Order: sequence, then structure tokens, then C-alpha cells
Amino acid sequence: MAMPSTSSSSRPPILHPASKTPNTPRLLPLVSRAAAPRPLLLSFAPPAPGRGLRTAAAQQPAYENGEEEEEGVEDDEYYSDEEEEEELDVEAMEEEARRAAADLAARLDRELRVDGDVREKRRTMRDKTSTSKHIPDSKLPKVAVIGRPNVGKSALFNRLVGGNRAIVVDEPGVTRDRLYGRSYWGDQEFMVIDTGGVITLSKSQAGVMEELAITTTVGMDGIPMASREAAIARMPSMIEKQAVAAVEEAAVLLFLVDGQAGLVAADIEIADWLRRNFSHKCIILAVNKCESPRKGQMQALEFWSLGFTPLPISAITGTGTGELLDMVCSELKKFEGLEGLDDVEEDENRVPAISIVGRPNVGKSSILNALVGEDRTIVSPVSGTTRDAIDTELTTVDGQKYKLIDTAGIRRRAAVASAGSTTETLSVKRAFSAIRRSDVVALVIEAMACVSEQDYKIAERIEKEGKACVIVVNKWDTIPNKNNESTTHYEQDVREKLRVLDWAPIVYCSAINGNSVEKIISAASLVEKERSRRLGTSILNQVVREAVAFKAPPRTRGGKRGRVYYTTQAAVRPPTFVLFVNDAKLFPEPYRRYMHKQLRSDAGFPGTPIRLLWRSRKRTDRQQRRSNTEARGALVAAS
Repeated sequence: MAMPSTSSSSRPPILHPASKTPNTPRLLPLVSRAAAPRPLLLSFAPPAPGRGLRTAAAQQPAYENGEEEEEGVEDDEYYSDEEEEEELDVEAMEEEARRAAADLAARLDRELRVDGDVREKRRTMRDKTSTSKHIPDSKLPKVAVIGRPNVGKSALFNRLVGGNRAIVVDEPGVTRDRLYGRSYWGDQEFMVIDTGGVITLSKSQAGVMEELAITTTVGMDGIPMASREAAIARMPSMIEKQAVAAVEEAAVLLFLVDGQAGLVAADIEIADWLRRNFSHKCIILAVNKCESPRKGQMQALEFWSLGFTPLPISAITGTGTGELLDMVCSELKKFEGLEGLDDVEEDENRVPAISIVGRPNVGKSSILNALVGEDRTIVSPVSGTTRDAIDTELTTVDGQKYKLIDTAGIRRRAAVASAGSTTETLSVKRAFSAIRRSDVVALVIEAMACVSEQDYKIAERIEKEGKACVIVVNKWDTIPNKNNESTTHYEQDVREKLRVLDWAPIVYCSAINGNSVEKIISAASLVEKERSRRLGTSILNQVVREAVAFKAPPRTRGGKRGRVYYTTQAAVRPPTFVLFVNDAKLFPEPYRRYMHKQLRSDAGFPGTPIRLLWRSRKRTDRQQRRSNTEARGALVAAS
């Protein structure tokens, strides 16, 4: 059937596969990007010139094979004719689409797996099966692990929470910030807090630097020497401040000492400090590194002088930890007044997680502190201050809960390898694991430094993980003489250098001054909803039908052309779409990119990556269905 002649700039009418009559092109009832509410200082990627359906054909360049697409081609030639439409087995294709999406997710999971992910998944499954999983973390009783550096506090923390959450390295001063983990013993559930080693006043400045493994050179280029020395001088007090905050909010204190090293002056000073300031709390003295139960009793004898009953344990092998947990749970009181929390169980389990990632010294910890309104993490110009992935709960004014994850700075792989630091290697792995377990990733870049190659590497990782993303330009107040034009040029530069995240909104803020940091949460909430949005099948097929009708797939040299039969959304987080075609090889990469752009342009999904899978329908199946139809027709005619 010939279509009416049209000019080169006008759009041919769409033919519905069933009616075969021209239909007036209609706009889809979707929320466009322009209509979406945008917070101030939040920039979405503007539509590229000619990205609408009406102008895409006129401005779409020719394909790589040099073949021009002729106009006036019948719609049923490259979409689906009436006979094929009737033969579609929608249920079978929906099931195949779900399997394809699951296979893709499993393959990406294997490619991007980080050491420790298996243990993290086991811990998550254990939390889901816990009988008290509906209790928020903030309402659980807390148990703090405290002691001098390098006595095994992080190893005991990992043993209690059942995972590999804290970095454990045979060197002092690894842990600096408070690290929280959920644990349970029997029917009692509680939070465990890992703290940094308490440095006593008897240490000299040089001794403190050596004990904490603080350097004044690595990663501190461009920082004046006076600022370096001042930051290093404040580091022990900041670590102790974090430990004191953990002790003050805990109901039970686990005072950990080293059974192999024996009793030292630092243990005596910490015991006196606890007895003098926190005698009203339950203090349990645990003697760590007692792998042998028989020798452990001998090793624990000299710690009786501290005024507490010593309990020999081994955080590595688990010796004595059962008795330790019995003592902890006997001191923890059962919580009351939690009857109304069953109704919010589902909402509590679906608290969106926002990880804050980026290169070192771009202001990630400052952003976290500005969002929560307290000094939750240590902020210092010393490179590598943050080492563990720090989880923090945040409740906004409207009652929405979020989990914020502060991460260590991610340097180039070659720089990490040349440094030879096991701690930094594990910190980078923790940062990648934080990206995996988050829903939204806030990629922080420094305004004056703009975008580097390492930022692009991190952006590629975020896109491969399928996470929603918000680009945060921190230290925006350091840009002199800002105006609308300079902001536009800056955004264009960011879009060009981070082209893999051209769909992510941009937030400009200053964490030190607290300017516009709340816009990060607004943008994260918006993109998280888009990442979980499901598009109706009828609307989705209309979008694909219009895109294909306006720009048909190219023909091969043999005259074959790709045809799209059916499209469905197989998964969310991220949105995954499966297109069933006659032969996936007939759709070259330029046309797949065109379909990807058209789907994002017409269906939205700002701030989240989308995945398109192309599935070929087996010719044997089509022939079998046709033969069955012919056989049924012949049988009816014979009867």
C-alpha cells in the first residue's frame, strides 16, 4: 500500500498495524524533563538539537555504510504486519525478557564483583531473616569497642557483625571514623560501633605521627607545610573525639586489650579514663589475641589490675566470643514501645542508599557532615583521612529516610599500586563495594580542578553498575566572577568530559559554607524514583513504533531490513528494556544508539542509566507457528 507523498521535511503519518489507516501522530502522556520539578542550582542535561521525533529524521546523519533511508516506506515493512502481530506470544516473550535481564545482571555482577561482596550478601540475607529487622538502626542499643591502637578492635567488629565491613591490617591507626554495624545474638539485636585507637597524652608528636602512620607528603601537593603540620597536629584529637562520641552514645563498652603484648601504660590510662567518666555504664574487659583457651587464662591474669574482670577471647578464631556476647546481651535491656513499627517494615527495608564517591580531597566528608549537621566524619587536608565506608542515617524534614555512605578517595590504580599501601588498596575496594550496595551515587568533583581522567573512570564504573547518579560540583564558591554564562560553559565542559553520564543532573554547592548541599538530597530523591519507574507496555511500544517509523533500520547489501516485533520493560533499578526483532544483527550500533536516545528523549528517565537488549526471534519458531496455523486452517476447511 503506497503512502501519501510528503516533503523531505515533513513526517509521514503512522500506520497502525491493525487498522492500516493513517493516524495523526500523538504526543505520549509522559512527564517530560522540562516538566519535572528541579531544585535550584540543579542542572539536567538539555535535549540535544533535533532530539524530538519531528526533527530527528531531518538531522540524523547517514549510517556508517553510507545508505540513505528513503521516505514513504510503509510502516509494516519495518515494524510488524498484521499476521505477525496476531502470532506474537506475548507471555513467552515477557518470560524471555525477564530471563535476559537476569542473565545480564548476573554477568555484570561477576565482572564487577569486589572482594568481600559474598560476605556482604550473606550478612544482608541474615539481616533480612532477622526477627527484629523492622527496628530502625537509630533505636537499637549500641555497643562500642574501644581501646588503644592495634589491639584488634576492627577484627572484633567484623566478627560481631558477621562480615568484612572494617579494614583489618596489621598496622596501627587504620580506623579513624566511627563505623556502625548491625549484629544480633539469640533474640537480642544491637548496633556495634568500631572506633579509632585512643592516643594518650603521654605520646610525643613524633610518636603519634608514627603510631597513626600519618604522612606529610603523599597526596598533599599544593597544601602549604604549615597547613599540613596543623592538620596532623589535630588528627589525634579528632580521632579521640570520634571515639568519645561512640562511648557516650553506647549502652555497653567493650574495652579491648592485647593479650600477647601484655599490660601497657596506655591500657592503664584508658581504664582510669573510663572508670572516672563512664562508671555508670557497663564496661566489659576483653583480652584479645588469646587463641589458646589454656594460655588465654594465663595471659589475662595481669589485666586484673585494671579493676575489671578480664575475659580472654580471639577475634580471629572466635574463641570466647560466644561468652562475650552472652555478657553483652545480659546487660542490654529489651526494648519496649516498638509495637507500631511493624507497619513501616517495608519502608524501612527500602531506605535509599546514597554513596558519596570521588577522588581524594574533593570534599566528600565535608558534604556528609553538612548533610547530617554534625561532625560525623573527620575532615582534614591530609590525603586518605577517610578509609572505611561510613554509613550514616539521615531523616529529612518531610520524614524521608536515607542512608549516606562516605567513602575513601579513589586514586588511579597505578598510583595505588606504586604506593604499595595495603590500607589504601582495601579502602578503594570498600569504595567500590559502597557503589554496589547503593541506589544513588553522588560523584563529587572539585570546581577549580574540574574533571580529570580519574573522574571519568569512576563515572564509567557507576554507569556499568547501573546506579542512578548526581554529579556534585563542590567548592563552587572558589570560582571567581561567576555568572550565568560561566555556569553554562562550565556545565558544557562537564558534560563533554563526563559524556558517559550525560543523563545525570549537576548540583553546584559549597560544603564548607553549607550552600545548596540540601539540593543533593532533592536530586538524589528524584533520580532514585526514576530508577525505580516502570513504563507501561503500550506506551513503550508506541515510543518504539514512532521511532522506527520515523527512522527505519538500514538495509543490508542483500536487501534485508531489521523489524521490531515487540518491546517490554523487563526490570527496574536500572530500567532494562528488551526489543524482540527478526534478527539482532540487522541493527547496527549507530541505530541502537539512535533508539537509546529516542527512548530517553520520549520516555524520560533522567538521572539513571537505561539498558536495551536486542533479542532475535527464532525463525524455526515462526515457521512452526505458521505451519500450525495452516494445519488448523486445512482441518477446518476439511470439516
